[in-house]
Amino acid sequence: MTLPLTPNSPSSIRFDTPYLRDTLESLWKQPISSVEVSPIDGDASDRRYFRVSYQDNAGNHSLVLMHLMEPEQNGEPPFIRILNFLERLELAVPRLHFYDPARGLLLLEDCGDDTLEGFLVRHPEKREVFYKKAVELLVRLQARATPAVGPECPAYPLRFDVEKLMWEMDFMLQHYVKGLHDRHPSPGALSSLRAPLEELCGELARQPLCFAHRDYHSRNLMVNRDMLVMLDFQDARMGPCQYDLASLLKDSYVQLDPEFRLEMMDYFIGLKEEAEGTAIERKTFHRVFDLMSIQRNLKAVGTFAFQHVAKGRERYLKFIPPTLGYVRETLERRPDLADLKTVLENGIPGLKK
Repeated sequence: MTLPLTPNSPSSIRFDTPYLRDTLESLWKQPISSVEVSPIDGDASDRRYFRVSYQDNAGNHSLVLMHLMEPEQNGEPPFIRILNFLERLELAVPRLHFYDPARGLLLLEDCGDDTLEGFLVRHPEKREVFYKKAVELLVRLQARATPAVGPECPAYPLRFDVEKLMWEMDFMLQHYVKGLHDRHPSPGALSSLRAPLEELCGELARQPLCFAHRDYHSRNLMVNRDMLVMLDFQDARMGPCQYDLASLLKDSYVQLDPEFRLEMMDYFIGLKEEAEGTAIERKTFHRVFDLMSIQRNLKAVGTFAFQHVAKGRERYLKFIPPTLGYVRETLERRPDLADLKTVLENGIPGLKK
């Protein structure tokens, strides 16, 4: 595959095969006899990904090329800074081999094609083993990154505060309620819908801060040599410890039964208590998890609607019903959220049975 080289354009491809061959020869200090490039689906990302397969004196190899939407103008992009932070903590992330700031191109370790989602489709019998691995990796991430995070890490000044959490709720209202369903609530109705959501976000914002990957789910965990490797961590920020757990256990792409979710939640709590040496009060933890999952799942619904309405990616629509199903199940299970249930059912299409 030969691609046009347009280094000054933020939207078009900024590399070609000769550029890659020269880069690889400079990187590995030996001749490269062949280079082939194939696109990789980047899911909902604005970044583009390519597999670069090449041959040298030792045989056949491959790397993944990350093509940023546009070159970073102010130093290293957050992806690299957070990758370096996590790598220093010996957490499982792809190794960065090369960065071209002028073109916004990165060459990363190739962790294969097996997302956790795809792997478990082929190996459903390994679900418990690999979800335990995912929970263990999450506990290590929180236990190591939370005390280590500082000004050098882009996540450090960012918070899941009320403003950020409500921005995500307003994003959902804009793109799902108004954009996808063409529903335009009156100012009074909109205020009535936002008020309990703001109360929910306020409770979440008051929780102790923990390092959050922010997109910790089955499509961002790669199965590589029987281990899990994290991807797509560039938007990390500080928030409740339940945020990433809710992303994992109430995943829009892989539906888990309630009993298994509870088992994995208990496994997480036990490991976290052991890692941090502090007892966790279960009732409070479960309440925050439920509130976090409502907010996180509604945010995901907004993202799926945006992908369809703004970008024409219809394939994301099928994930909206199961994601709303998580919200419905949580609201129906918790009598203490009865008022929130009534308001959301009246204001969010598809939530009420």
